[in-house]
Amino acid sequence: MMDWQGQKRAETLMQILLVVFAVAALGIGYTLASFQTMMLIYAGGVVLTALITVPNWPFFNRHHLKWLDPSEAEKHPKPQVNVPTTTKKKSSKNKQ
Repeated sequence: MMDWQGQKRAETLMQILLVVFAVAALGIGYTLASFQTMMLIYAGGVVLTALITVPNWPFFNRHHLKWLDPSEAEKHPKPQVNVPTTTKKKSSKNKQ
């Protein structure tokens, strides 16, 4: 599984690559006056971005999480969340 920092790195990399490919495709498509070329370049960029960011590559797993052993977790009870009590709001009377 990909760790939390790896997920953040993958998302940032995905956003950067998609913007770079979009700008490059727009520039090349405008220069060549070809919408088809622009779309093919951008589609290739999307596929390349997916190949880079979707698989669980080793550089996305550099910060492994250390999970608490289940037997150790039973010794420490889960903290209870205090629910604030509701207070009555003062009703305001409309002056007419």
